[in-house]
Amino acid sequence: MKINDSLIFFLQKQHYAVISTIDKNSSIHNSCKGIVEIDKRGKIYLLDLYKQKTYENLKRNPNIALTVIDEHKFEGYSLKGKAKIVSGDKITKKTMKAWEKKLTGRISQRIIKNIKGEKGHPKHPETLFPEPEYIIEMDIEEIIDLTPRALKR
Repeated sequence: MKINDSLIFFLQKQHYAVISTIDKNSSIHNSCKGIVEIDKRGKIYLLDLYKQKTYENLKRNPNIALTVIDEHKFEGYSLKGKAKIVSGDKITKKTMKAWEKKLTGRISQRIIKNIKGEKGHPKHPETLFPEPEYIIEMDIEEIIDLTPRALKR
C-alpha cells in the first residue's frame, strides 16, 4: 500500500510511534519505537534497541499496528500490517545513517530545551542507547485516519 506525501510528512514530524504486537497469550503489547525510514511504497522501518517483548512477539506473530498522534493538532493515524525482523548485518548503510541523524536530532532538541530551561529528563537518555541489533520492517496493509471527521479540512 502506497503512502502519500502528507502522511509521510506527518510521520516524520513525530518523535516516536506506539506499536502494538500480540504476545504469547494473545494479548496486545504496546511499546514506543522510533520511525527510522519511510518508503512511499508502503514500508516503514522502526528501531527497536532492546530485543525484548516486541522482538519475541514479532518472531511468533508478524501482525503489527503503528499509532501516531499529534495531540496539538488533534490528528493521528493507525497503520496496520505485517512486520519482519531485519538482522543487524542486513541493515543498510542508508538506514543506519537515517537512525544516526534522527538520534543526533533528538539529542540536539533535548539540549536546546534544557538550555531554554524547560523541565525534562535531567540526563540525555539517547546517549545511552545501544547500537541496533535489528530493525523492524513493516509492510502497511491498512491506513486508518484517527482524526475526527468534524475536524478535517
